[in-house]
Amino acid sequence: MATPDTANQKAIGIKNEKIGQVVSAKMQKTIVVEVTRRVQHPVYKRIIKKRKKFYAHDENRTAQVGDVVRIVECRPMSKLKRWQLGEVLRKAVQVAVEPGAVDLDMLQPTAGAKSPSAKGTRKKTS
Repeated sequence: MATPDTANQKAIGIKNEKIGQVVSAKMQKTIVVEVTRRVQHPVYKRIIKKRKKFYAHDENRTAQVGDVVRIVECRPMSKLKRWQLGEVLRKAVQVAVEPGAVDLDMLQPTAGAKSPSAKGTRKKTS
């Protein structure tokens, strides 16, 4: 006879879960998660990486680009959304510099940049 615990689990069902990295969070309450898996090539037997993108529902907009998240299968919410955010496993490092903190006078010109003072300084050979 089934225990109440297993009967409850059968009624709810086992949800499919995937772990991936957030590649886009520009939509409202929707994130794009890229799941990477390693599989063996059927002919050449070499290990290759296969990637697939999933659209997931993020109600509270907690996930940002670069975060590693767990997504859980759910009912279809739109044409593409069949997953929802389970939890954020690892937050991405956000490196941002305020525009006022950058001193433009200290910047070095790049090697390919042409400065106006360097015009006409090359000698012409005849």
